[in-house]
Amino acid sequence: MPSRKAEAEWKGNLIQGAGRLAVESGAFEGPYTFKSRIEDGQSATNPEELLGAAHAGCFTMALTAELSRARFTPTRIHTGATVTLTKSGDGFAITQIDLETAAEIPGIDDATFQRIALGAKQNCPVSKALAGTEIHLVAKLQS
Repeated sequence: MPSRKAEAEWKGNLIQGAGRLAVESGAFEGPYTFKSRIEDGQSATNPEELLGAAHAGCFTMALTAELSRARFTPTRIHTGATVTLTKSGDGFAITQIDLETAAEIPGIDDATFQRIALGAKQNCPVSKALAGTEIHLVAKLQS
């Protein structure tokens, strides 16, 4: 399995400074700032937003894999992730991630879907990497 790379560059002090984040594939490069971490409405990204995208993507792929093993083919799965950053002493901590997924899957009942979704949450590599963070899941089956 390949290793994946990303990089960050920062210029200036924490409050007025700014940086750029980039991924090796070239699929994303963008600015980030301290304000984009702690204030809503900023046009720059932040590590928590990118972590949320990674977790939502990983969980969705894990859910698709679990469904495929159980011989279900989803029509559509959409997952959102809300990453909570809180003040912790002199610094900050990511204290919670809320995953919310909605899926259209022909021929599956809700109990089976819930069981598979929970397994996907537990087995997603990003969930495993974030084992010290409280992770909640709301899974909705749509028709």
